[in-house]
Amino acid sequence: MTTANINVRVDANLKKEAEGLFNDLGLSMSSAITMFLKSAVRCDGIPFDVRRNPLNANTREALEEYKEMKAHPENYKRYDSFASLVRDIDNEA
Repeated sequence: MTTANINVRVDANLKKEAEGLFNDLGLSMSSAITMFLKSAVRCDGIPFDVRRNPLNANTREALEEYKEMKAHPENYKRYDSFASLVRDIDNEA
């Protein structure tokens, strides 16, 4: 069997965590990636569900606030510059 190299750039922390996991499972990074590729070929696609992470409550609330601000800008104070925002905050403190 002829082999080929694959070069992949990943976050250093992700690589370290994955290596730890695979070592605990008795696998090398190369064997784990080979398992993934074989599974993808066998499944004729990604061998797991690919979904967006659900938004947490804070993010959903911020998006709703953004929609409200965009729909009714007249209800919100606007600033011409960051400096004027800071002055306003300093005056209110």
